[in-house]
Amino acid sequence: MPTYDWTCPFCDRHATITDESVHTDSTRLTIKNADGDRKLSSVFVVCPNPKCKKFSLKILLENTFYIQNSWHDGPLIQKWELIPSSKAAVFPDYIPQPIRDDYKEACLIATLSPKASATLARRCLQGILRDFWKVKPGRLVDEIEQIKDKVDPLTWDAIEAVRKVGNIGAHMEKDIDAIIDVDTNEADLLIGLIETLFRDWYIMREERKSRLTQIKQIAEIKTLPNKGK
Repeated sequence: MPTYDWTCPFCDRHATITDESVHTDSTRLTIKNADGDRKLSSVFVVCPNPKCKKFSLKILLENTFYIQNSWHDGPLIQKWELIPSSKAAVFPDYIPQPIRDDYKEACLIATLSPKASATLARRCLQGILRDFWKVKPGRLVDEIEQIKDKVDPLTWDAIEAVRKVGNIGAHMEKDIDAIIDVDTNEADLLIGLIETLFRDWYIMREERKSRLTQIKQIAEIKTLPNKGK
């Protein structure tokens, strides 16, 4: 198995995964049925970080075909993330609870119902715009337009790119609560955007605030001996 980059869902450490960290097993359904032959695979990945060593587990259901005396795997039919149950990262409490709740639920159902996940992610995006940037409530596309001159071009381009993705782009210009057809990749794209905005906006703001507060405290301590002179 080729190596690949991976981020642990438990400790959030980046790692390169090799055969030593992965265990896979599979079985095939070959009994005649209405849907055809199927392959079910389990994939365990153990975090290489010595301080973590937790494992994740996912199940894959694929088409499979017996051709020229050998089995060949076909397209993926469905995937289940069992451990952890979602890919939701843990974010600080200073991000409003309703926004974090929408994000977590969007991650939890991303595989089971991508269109419901995308709807929650879009609502999460709207919540971020209203809380962080205090935009005037309206259509999501109009709320995004209100921050065009307030964010860096790269961030703006990323938000615009997501807005233009297929049916998601069409939906963002209409009712935020409507549910449309969305595939898993589109749902994951929206979730990834939410995570980026959490880090680039909320977390960076708090880190900047913390650094400036520490500088102010240092300055106050250094000037104490001079008071009264």
